[in-house]
Amino acid sequence: MAERRNIEKTSVADFVQYNDLASNAVGGKIIFATDEWFAPAANLLKREPPQFIASAFTEFGKWMDGWETRRKRTPGHDWCIVQLGVPGLVFGFDVDTSFFTGNYAPHVSIQAACLETPLDFCLEGDRTGMAASDREWAAVEKLNSHAWLELVPMSPLQPGYSDSCNNYFRVRSSRVTHLRINMFPDGGIARLRVYGVGERDWLSEAAQQEVDLVALTNGGVCLGFSDAHFGHPRNMIGLGVASSMADGWETARRLDRPQKLQLDREGVLQVSGSEWAVFRFGHKGVISRIEIDTRHFKGNAPDSCILEACLLTPEEEAQCVASKWKTAKWALVLPTRRLRPHYSHVFLEAELRPHDAVSHIRLVIAPDGGVSRLRVWGHVALANNNGVAAKSRNQMAEQSKL
Repeated sequence: MAERRNIEKTSVADFVQYNDLASNAVGGKIIFATDEWFAPAANLLKREPPQFIASAFTEFGKWMDGWETRRKRTPGHDWCIVQLGVPGLVFGFDVDTSFFTGNYAPHVSIQAACLETPLDFCLEGDRTGMAASDREWAAVEKLNSHAWLELVPMSPLQPGYSDSCNNYFRVRSSRVTHLRINMFPDGGIARLRVYGVGERDWLSEAAQQEVDLVALTNGGVCLGFSDAHFGHPRNMIGLGVASSMADGWETARRLDRPQKLQLDREGVLQVSGSEWAVFRFGHKGVISRIEIDTRHFKGNAPDSCILEACLLTPEEEAQCVASKWKTAKWALVLPTRRLRPHYSHVFLEAELRPHDAVSHIRLVIAPDGGVSRLRVWGHVALANNNGVAAKSRNQMAEQSKL
């Protein structure tokens, strides 16, 4: 990436620990854009980091890995509408201008709405060289998006050099399904990351229904980890199966591993260290089965794992986060189990230790390595909630200082 000297590097915001609710990997999509002459708005939601190819051009101009509009010569400004893949609570944005150095959008604002009625239009195909049609304008005007709640007021953006490309905005929202991204007046933005927690109506759930309590679509979120050198643990609670090793959690090789490895009587490697990741459920529940998938990790899967759990109030969670989870009191749910490379492991209820409803889990792997997906199936504990569930979840999200 292009570098610039003599400037203080933008520090990483703490809210990036949350899930990206807008990524195309979780179903996020662009449903409207005023102009996409140089590069289509769909690039904003790519999961992959932006790239730059100096020699790449299209018939419309320089190829850019982002959303770039033409130089505006008419009144107004450019904007687009994003439909989140996972509706939920938003805590922060990263408006990434990577590689847009002489053509980045100077200012941006972001508005939000919660639209419960499904929209019957979206943008498809390669939109490079295009602008919104009369039909698209007529459809989007019905949304009155200009009047949506403003989460980020008009704010300056920094150019897309490696030390200034990440423009962070901390916000606090109620449930959001759609965003309007306004660039003033034109230019380019490489990526939009929408960090938050999915929200589901748990009070309508039947108590006997088994759900994935930790899935990001159900409000699961990673709250801490020991190491994420090659891949963040939040990838494990993503949709579907992992597309590659990059779509999972992978740690560095531990430097304290023995020079010569040996097995214990149970066939488990004797190692002194381990790595861990902590998650909060979308709703507290009782675990019935666990799935740990090491797909794609063929030469770097962990040797073994355990899974622990606890039940925390919002105040207790805040204390654990502040202590980097050193004060948490965990109960063992899944005892030590060997893991195989590139394999989906399913641990049924008979293999789990008895436990009451829990709200948080910790996956511990030994000694290190990668896991592509973690599914924790169970039944939500709705008894005596009386509407407290949503309030408690919001309090936890507000108090988590990641």
